[in-house]
Amino acid sequence: MRYALISVTDKEGVAEFAAGLVQRGFEILSTGNTAKHLEEHGIDVTGVSYYTGFPEILDGRVKTLHPKLHGGLLGIPEKPHHLEEMEQLGIKPIEVLAVNLYPFEQTVLSGASKADAIENIDIGGPAMIRAAAKNAERVFVVVDPKDYSNVLSAIDAEADDFRELLRAKAFAHTAYYDSIIAEYLSEGIANFEIDSLTIGYRLASKLRYGENPHQSGALYVRPFQGKGVVGAKQIWGKELSYNNYLDAEAAWELACDLEVTVPTRQRPIVIVKHGNPCGAAWSVSTAEAFVRARDTDPISAFGGIVAVPGELDDGVAEAMTEKGNFFEVVVCGSIGDEALDRFKSRSGWGQDVRILVAGERPSGGFESIRGLRGGALVQDADVEGPVDWRTVTQARPNTEQESALRAMWTIAKHVKSNAIVVGGADGMYGAGAGQMNRVQSVRLALEQAGDRAMGAVLASDAFFPFPDSIETAANAGISAIVQPGGSKKDADVISAADALGVAMVFTGVRHFRH
Repeated sequence: MRYALISVTDKEGVAEFAAGLVQRGFEILSTGNTAKHLEEHGIDVTGVSYYTGFPEILDGRVKTLHPKLHGGLLGIPEKPHHLEEMEQLGIKPIEVLAVNLYPFEQTVLSGASKADAIENIDIGGPAMIRAAAKNAERVFVVVDPKDYSNVLSAIDAEADDFRELLRAKAFAHTAYYDSIIAEYLSEGIANFEIDSLTIGYRLASKLRYGENPHQSGALYVRPFQGKGVVGAKQIWGKELSYNNYLDAEAAWELACDLEVTVPTRQRPIVIVKHGNPCGAAWSVSTAEAFVRARDTDPISAFGGIVAVPGELDDGVAEAMTEKGNFFEVVVCGSIGDEALDRFKSRSGWGQDVRILVAGERPSGGFESIRGLRGGALVQDADVEGPVDWRTVTQARPNTEQESALRAMWTIAKHVKSNAIVVGGADGMYGAGAGQMNRVQSVRLALEQAGDRAMGAVLASDAFFPFPDSIETAANAGISAIVQPGGSKKDADVISAADALGVAMVFTGVRHFRH
C-alpha cells in the first residue's frame, strides 16, 4: 500500500486529486475538516488520529506533530536501518504530502483581532511541508492546488524532475508564510530593530518585460501594504508595463503629498515622465489644474502619467481627452461613470490609456528596497518630522511666497537629485533633475520656467555649496528660495541672497532622491 497525507485549508480540487491518488493505489491519511470533505465526496480516508493512535489535543493545536507522520515523511527506506526502525515502529513511508496552511494572511486582512491572527499561525503544516521538501527525492510535496494534476502525471510517468520544482515551491511557501507573520508581529517596533529582514511578496502579475524588452519583469505585492498603485484596480486599458508602474507610483506619491500641502479646497494634478514630475498645479477646478500642469512642459507631458487624488470628474476627463493630449496611465482616487465613459469613447489612445483607481495612499512600511549584487539597501519613507522652517535673510517671504515655497519644497522631494523646482502659488513652472552639479539644475529649471520665473520661488533638495546658484536664480527674477542649509558656505550664500534682495528659508532637512 502507498500512502498520501492530505491536510488543506484550501479545498479547491482536493477531492479530485485524492480520487486520482486512490485510483493509483494510494491510501489517504487526513485530518479534521479535510477528512470530512473527502468523505463527503465518497473517498475513503484514514484519520490521522487513528493512524497515529494519538488524538488531536489542545483545540486542534496538536494533531500532526507525531513521529509516525514525520518519520513517514523523513524516512529513507533505501537505508536498511531506516527501514528496520520504521517497520518496528509501524511507520509507513508517505509518498505524497498535500498541505496548505491556516489562513493567517486572510485573517489579518479581514480585520480580525491580534489574538485571532495568532491562533491562525500554522505549526504542524509548515513542519510537515519542510520535512517532505527535505525528502523530496521520495515525497511529492504539494502546496499549490494548481500542481495536483501535474503530480498525478508525474506519478504515472515516474518522473523525478518535477520534484525539484515542488521542493523549491514548498520552501518558498513556508518562507513567505513566516515572513508575513514576522511583518505583522513587527508592527509598532522601530525599523531596523530586528537584525533579520524578512518581507513577503506575492506574485501579482508577470509583465511583458522589465525596464527594457530584453529584461524579464513582474509585479509582486506585500499583502499588508496593498494600497496605492500596487493595490490599484485597473478599470480600463491594456496591461501596465514595468516603467508604467514606476512612473504611476511617482505621480501618485507626489499628488498625495501635494493634497496635504496646497491650500484648502484646491485640487492638485501631477504629471510624471521617466520618474520625475514634469507638471504639477492646483486649483479649485481640477480641469484648470490639469491644463496648467500640462502647460508646464507640454512636450514632456505627452505620453506621461497623470495622477489625480480624489475623484476624477468629467470636467478634468474632458480636458485630458482633448485632441493633442496623450497619456499612458491615469491614476486617481476614484472616477465617475461619465468621466470613465469619456476615456473609453476617445478614439485611438483612449483604447490604450490605463485607468487605475488607487483609493487611499498606503501608510507605513519601507519606502524602498534596492538591490545590489549580493545585497540590498533598505530605507524607510522620506517623511519629514518637525521642520525648523526659518528665514535666514533680511528679506522675509510674504504669505503667498511662503505658500509657494512649501509646495515647491514638497515637489522637490519627488525630483531626482540634484533637484531644483521653480514655481508659484498655483503650481510648478520648471524643474531641473538628475544633474551632476546643482547650478546646472538651476539653469534647467529656470530655462523651463521662462518668463514665469520672474517673481517665482525656488526649492532645492539639498544645500547650495556656493553662491553661484543664488546669483543665477536672482538674475532670472526668483524672489524667494527654500533649501535645507548646512553648507560650509552658508554664510556666503546668505550674504549673496541679502545683496540681491532674495528671501531665503532654511528647513534643516535634506531630500535627496537617487
